[in-house]
Amino acid sequence: MVKYRDETLDRTFAALSDPTRRALLARLGEQDGLTVSELAAPFPVSLPAIMKHLEVLTDAGLIMREKTGRTVACQLTAQPMEQAMNWLNRYAQFWSHNFDRLAAFVEDEKWPTPPPMPPYAAPNVQASRSRAGSARRRKGSTPPGRKPRS
Repeated sequence: MVKYRDETLDRTFAALSDPTRRALLARLGEQDGLTVSELAAPFPVSLPAIMKHLEVLTDAGLIMREKTGRTVACQLTAQPMEQAMNWLNRYAQFWSHNFDRLAAFVEDEKWPTPPPMPPYAAPNVQASRSRAGSARRRKGSTPPGRKPRS
Protein backbone atom coordinates (compact mmCIF):
# COMPACT_ATOMS: atom_id res chain seq x y z
CA MET A 1 0.00 0.00 0.00
CA VAL A 2 1.25 3.47 -0.89
CA LYS A 3 1.82 5.74 2.07
CA TYR A 4 0.52 9.22 1.24
CA ARG A 5 0.84 10.78 4.69
CA ASP A 6 4.13 11.22 6.44
CA GLU A 7 3.72 13.03 9.74
CA THR A 8 7.33 14.24 9.85
CA LEU A 9 7.15 15.66 6.36
CA ASP A 10 3.77 17.26 7.10
CA ARG A 11 5.15 18.96 10.22
CA THR A 12 8.26 20.12 8.35
CA PHE A 13 6.31 21.77 5.55
CA ALA A 14 3.77 23.22 7.99
CA ALA A 15 6.61 24.76 10.01
CA LEU A 16 8.26 26.13 6.87
CA SER A 17 5.01 27.68 5.63
CA ASP A 18 5.32 30.67 7.96
CA PRO A 19 7.70 33.49 6.92
CA THR A 20 8.65 34.30 10.53
CA ARG A 21 9.69 30.70 11.14
CA ARG A 22 11.68 30.66 7.90
CA ALA A 23 13.41 33.86 8.99
CA LEU A 24 14.22 32.31 12.37
CA LEU A 25 15.75 29.30 10.63
CA ALA A 26 17.73 31.59 8.32
CA ARG A 27 19.15 33.44 11.32
CA LEU A 28 20.14 30.14 12.91
CA GLY A 29 21.70 29.12 9.60
CA GLU A 30 23.89 32.22 9.68
CA GLN A 31 24.81 31.92 13.36
CA ASP A 32 24.02 28.70 15.21
CA GLY A 33 23.51 28.65 18.96
CA LEU A 34 21.66 31.95 19.31
CA THR A 35 19.61 32.49 22.44
CA VAL A 36 15.86 33.04 22.21
CA SER A 37 16.34 36.73 23.06
CA GLU A 38 18.97 37.13 20.34
CA LEU A 39 16.70 35.39 17.84
CA ALA A 40 13.71 37.55 18.78
CA ALA A 41 15.58 40.89 18.68
CA PRO A 42 15.00 41.88 15.01
CA PHE A 43 11.35 40.81 14.87
CA PRO A 44 8.49 43.24 15.54
CA VAL A 45 6.55 40.62 17.52
CA SER A 46 6.48 39.82 21.21
CA LEU A 47 8.77 37.30 22.88
CA PRO A 48 5.82 34.97 23.63
CA ALA A 49 4.97 34.98 19.90
CA ILE A 50 8.57 34.03 19.06
CA MET A 51 8.39 31.28 21.68
CA LYS A 52 5.31 29.85 19.94
CA HIS A 53 7.14 29.88 16.61
CA LEU A 54 10.11 28.15 18.22
CA GLU A 55 7.76 25.53 19.68
CA VAL A 56 6.44 24.73 16.19
CA LEU A 57 10.00 24.47 14.86
CA THR A 58 10.97 22.21 17.76
CA ASP A 59 7.93 19.96 17.25
CA ALA A 60 8.86 19.65 13.58
CA GLY A 61 12.38 18.65 14.60
CA LEU A 62 13.94 21.58 12.76
CA ILE A 63 15.62 23.04 15.84
CA MET A 64 16.85 21.84 19.22
CA ARG A 65 16.65 24.02 22.29
CA GLU A 66 19.11 23.65 25.12
CA LYS A 67 18.55 25.35 28.44
CA THR A 68 21.53 26.45 30.50
CA GLY A 69 20.36 28.17 33.68
CA ARG A 70 17.87 30.79 32.53
CA THR A 71 19.22 30.99 28.98
CA VAL A 72 17.79 28.91 26.14
CA ALA A 73 19.99 28.45 23.06
CA CYS A 74 18.70 27.14 19.73
CA GLN A 75 20.46 25.02 17.10
CA LEU A 76 19.42 23.79 13.68
CA THR A 77 18.86 20.09 13.12
CA ALA A 78 19.20 18.82 9.57
CA GLN A 79 17.32 15.50 9.47
CA PRO A 80 13.79 16.81 8.73
CA MET A 81 15.17 19.25 6.14
CA GLU A 82 17.03 16.40 4.46
CA GLN A 83 13.82 14.39 4.22
CA ALA A 84 11.98 17.41 2.75
CA MET A 85 14.80 17.97 0.23
CA ASN A 86 14.64 14.32 -0.85
CA TRP A 87 10.90 14.69 -1.41
CA LEU A 88 11.39 17.92 -3.39
CA ASN A 89 14.26 16.43 -5.44
CA ARG A 90 11.93 13.78 -6.86
CA TYR A 91 9.81 16.55 -8.34
CA ALA A 92 12.87 18.51 -9.47
CA GLN A 93 13.99 15.42 -11.42
CA PHE A 94 10.50 15.08 -12.90
CA TRP A 95 10.48 18.69 -14.14
CA SER A 96 14.08 18.54 -15.30
CA HIS A 97 13.31 15.43 -17.37
CA ASN A 98 10.21 17.05 -18.88
CA PHE A 99 12.06 20.28 -19.70
CA ASP A 100 14.84 18.23 -21.33
CA ARG A 101 12.24 16.46 -23.47
CA LEU A 102 10.66 19.79 -24.41
CA ALA A 103 14.06 21.24 -25.38
CA ALA A 104 14.84 18.17 -27.50
CA PHE A 105 11.47 18.50 -29.24
CA VAL A 106 11.94 22.19 -29.96
CA GLU A 107 15.52 21.73 -31.18
CA ASP A 108 14.61 18.79 -33.43
CA GLU A 109 11.60 20.47 -34.96
CA LYS A 110 12.32 21.87 -38.40
CA TRP A 111 10.54 25.20 -38.61
CA PRO A 112 9.77 26.32 -42.15
CA THR A 113 11.38 29.61 -43.00
CA PRO A 114 9.52 31.97 -45.30
CA PRO A 115 11.16 32.45 -48.72
CA PRO A 116 13.19 35.63 -48.91
CA MET A 117 11.54 38.52 -50.70
CA PRO A 118 13.41 40.04 -53.61
CA PRO A 119 14.66 43.53 -52.73
CA TYR A 120 12.73 45.18 -55.57
CA ALA A 121 9.37 43.66 -54.69
CA ALA A 122 7.32 45.48 -52.13
CA PRO A 123 4.52 43.59 -50.46
CA ASN A 124 1.24 43.98 -52.29
CA VAL A 125 -0.69 45.96 -49.73
CA GLN A 126 -3.68 48.01 -50.72
CA ALA A 127 -5.66 50.36 -48.58
CA SER A 128 -9.17 49.29 -47.80
CA ARG A 129 -11.63 50.86 -50.20
CA SER A 130 -14.59 50.50 -47.88
CA ARG A 131 -14.16 54.04 -46.51
CA ALA A 132 -12.35 55.53 -49.44
CA GLY A 133 -13.97 58.74 -50.63
CA SER A 134 -16.66 58.73 -47.99
CA ALA A 135 -16.94 61.35 -45.34
CA ARG A 136 -18.66 60.92 -42.08
CA ARG A 137 -22.09 62.53 -42.11
CA ARG A 138 -23.20 64.64 -39.26
CA LYS A 139 -26.39 63.56 -37.66
CA GLY A 140 -29.15 66.00 -38.40
CA SER A 141 -31.04 67.45 -35.52
CA THR A 142 -34.07 69.63 -35.06
CA PRO A 143 -33.63 73.17 -33.85
CA PRO A 144 -34.06 73.74 -30.14
CA GLY A 145 -37.54 74.24 -28.85
CA ARG A 146 -40.77 72.44 -29.37
CA LYS A 147 -41.10 69.82 -32.02
CA PRO A 148 -43.55 70.66 -34.78
CA ARG A 149 -46.60 68.45 -34.92
CA SER A 150 -47.07 66.39 -37.97
